[in-house]
Amino acid sequence: MKPVILILGGGTGGLMTAHFLRKKLGSHCRIIVFEKEEKNVFAPSLLWLMVGKRKTKDVYRSTKQVVRKGIELVLGNIEKVNPENKLVQVNGKAYKGDYLIVSLGAAQQEVPALSKKGFDFFSLDGAAGFYDALQHFHGGKIAVLISSLPFKCPAAPYEAAMLIESAIRKRGLRDKTEIAVYSPETMPMPVAGKALADAVKQMLENKGIKYFPEHQYTQADYGSLTFSNGNSFSYDLLAYTPKHICPNVIAEGPLTGKSSWIETDRNTLETNFSNVYAIGDITFIPLELGKPLPKAGVFAHYQAEVVANNIAEKINGGSKMKTFDGSGQCFLEMGDGKAGYAGGNFYGSPLPLVKMKKPGYWWHLTKVMFEKYWFFKYF
Repeated sequence: MKPVILILGGGTGGLMTAHFLRKKLGSHCRIIVFEKEEKNVFAPSLLWLMVGKRKTKDVYRSTKQVVRKGIELVLGNIEKVNPENKLVQVNGKAYKGDYLIVSLGAAQQEVPALSKKGFDFFSLDGAAGFYDALQHFHGGKIAVLISSLPFKCPAAPYEAAMLIESAIRKRGLRDKTEIAVYSPETMPMPVAGKALADAVKQMLENKGIKYFPEHQYTQADYGSLTFSNGNSFSYDLLAYTPKHICPNVIAEGPLTGKSSWIETDRNTLETNFSNVYAIGDITFIPLELGKPLPKAGVFAHYQAEVVANNIAEKINGGSKMKTFDGSGQCFLEMGDGKAGYAGGNFYGSPLPLVKMKKPGYWWHLTKVMFEKYWFFKYF
């Protein structure tokens, strides 16, 4: 019988793993992807949606389209996961595999105290709603709030602030508008190091965007935010990140460790259960500096390649195993058709070795091209 590979999650990591496996194994296995969302959103494009650079229909495709690539799809909520036996229950039906890959990402939980006062720009409706509100904005204070840690895509709030600044300036409202970022972190993207953090702070400063580190939000009223350090600030328009948690179906099972996320081998991504792997934002991989590997799609990409290769080698009886080496990159949208680019080795010792390249139009165009490639390649 053909080996059966079960992939939980049809986001970046799940889809890439499925395609890598199909390329390596052809029709010699069954690949089944489980996904609950019918709209498959390309998350990096939400930043453009919130400032009118994309329309809602531009940033997602129907998840059903993945079956056209020879991959089986099961749409529905995952109800149970038994890693020991590699069993998954969806819509009341059980599926058994020979290999199991968990790529469910971080679940985005609404923050009730903020939901009626601002816009969760990590969601399709929230990003679109922010743009609608921005169209009716004629000056005042705009707040970009990191509501809690951890959150995925460490650059996103800073990109959002710079894209908002660009949009406001083009409408002739810059001298009537104050933009600020509030974060519980000590500095922007702290895992990447002080040099990168200083570069991001300089970008914000050059655009006249205020930055308030070590500000953990505790209370939101209509028009004001209060923080754990006692500070309060007023706002007229609010964009915020949701709370990110491990999906309940995994958090309540045996796969999670003390971190409340899935703790894998940092090189092979294998869990404590044989032939069960986890990749992407659902994992907790500690670095030497004491912080975990950031939650970013680029890591899911490289981890997917490693896991797919190693499963294919096991099935084919090969020995050309790969390891994930901690490499990663990200773009930083700045508005005005420009972007920054940073990358390096996050497994560097004793600290991650990450460098920032000079911002420019090329990096923005590269991100645009990757967006087009993503939809062409996987849908």
